[in-house]
Amino acid sequence: MFSLLLAIIYLAFISLGLPDALLGSAWPTMYREFGVPVSYAGGISMIIAVGTIVSSLQSDRLTRRFGTGKVTAVSVALTATALFGFSMSQSFWSLCLWAIPYGLGAGGVDASLNNYVALHYSSRHMSWLHCMWGVGASLGPYVLAYALNGGNRWNMGYNYIALVQVALTAVLLFSLPLWGKKRADFSEKEGKEQGTHGKALSLQQIIRIPGAKEIMITFFCYCALEQTAALWASSYLVLHRGLSAETAAGFASLFFIGITVGRAIGGFLTMKFNDADMIRLGQVLIVAGVSALMLPFGETTALLGLLLVGLGCAPIYPCIIHSTPELFGADRSQAIIGVQMAAAYVGILVMPPVFGLIADHITVSLFPLYLGIILFVMIMMHEALLKKKQASEMSLTEIEEA
Repeated sequence: MFSLLLAIIYLAFISLGLPDALLGSAWPTMYREFGVPVSYAGGISMIIAVGTIVSSLQSDRLTRRFGTGKVTAVSVALTATALFGFSMSQSFWSLCLWAIPYGLGAGGVDASLNNYVALHYSSRHMSWLHCMWGVGASLGPYVLAYALNGGNRWNMGYNYIALVQVALTAVLLFSLPLWGKKRADFSEKEGKEQGTHGKALSLQQIIRIPGAKEIMITFFCYCALEQTAALWASSYLVLHRGLSAETAAGFASLFFIGITVGRAIGGFLTMKFNDADMIRLGQVLIVAGVSALMLPFGETTALLGLLLVGLGCAPIYPCIIHSTPELFGADRSQAIIGVQMAAAYVGILVMPPVFGLIADHITVSLFPLYLGIILFVMIMMHEALLKKKQASEMSLTEIEEA
């Protein structure tokens, strides 16, 4: 039953990734139909991100009250409803309205399932789980292309993926006894340790936990780096390296390929290395990738740089999540993961647009340096977190010996 539940969680993450690339793929058709500037896609994306932040911050409270299974099922249903709403929208403002439940649903799934897997499964499953998200994100544009090639409008692509979400909601509802049985097997003490009992922590209480600020900044920096690289790599290659738009787009895709393949391979590496080692390995690869992007040796170094940055990003997100129960305790992991997710989406909201201003008013050639600065802060915060963990363990050992 536990293996069956894991398979369902994998399906949920494929489903979570499916609509993530859909807006970007459909927007070239959508913005003309709605008669708005192309830049308005950023407004929809920001609304989705704000909804995700809100639901992430509430994940501890909701999961403690209703359980992961119910929260996930309702969140996926909310996402499905929003996707149907997108498909029926006749105006830009209608899209903005439906972006609210989409963001709330996506954040609920993300925070709850990440915590559940961190608590109950090994690190390799966390890596493969996020690899499944990459599979879903890669499939979304193909679903849209299938709809368009069949003579349909863009909204049919949203309908197809909404139907997949409805089917997943049904699967999750039927699987509720599996989640419930797992919970019923806990004693009161075990339930407290797993974060399924007790009172939810407030944001102020979470931030006061030793190491909480460091892990939030670490996650902020990681997602800021990932999204900045995803958004601006092609522009850097075209405007600074002089590549054609077609060649740059192909090179930029190597970043996403690196993340997806890296997480598939990373699942096997976690059998030998712990989470901290995997995060450090990823950081070293990103350092190598950023350094390669700075070298003025033509297309080969640019290609290698983007691939290395993608491979380096691969283990960091899942391993930070998986290490959270060990670093902070299982009873506080859902609360910590919730604020991590919120910090991540703040990074996504803020840092890529900041580089856009730098590229516009200074020069796009600062792209590798910008990534390097974010990476430096991430490394410093992660190492500070590990030092606090080590100091805490030493203090406990001294108390026990006394």
